[in-house]
Amino acid sequence: MGKVNIYYDKEGDFLEIIFNEKDGHFIGTDNYDVMEKIDEDGKIIGLSIMNVSLLKNKDDLNLYLRTG
Repeated sequence: MGKVNIYYDKEGDFLEIIFNEKDGHFIGTDNYDVMEKIDEDGKIIGLSIMNVSLLKNKDDLNLYLRTG
């Protein structure tokens, strides 16, 4: 398994998790605050979660990501 990069931007209040350092773009999900980063083949290579500070009041964060 490769390296996973995790970046939190306190001012922007978002968390970015990158599974693969490839070129790609973000697309929306069913959850307004979550975006998937996909490569040119449509495989998920990362995700971004907005408004992370609001999650402290929730018990769980369940994400259902597409499979390539």
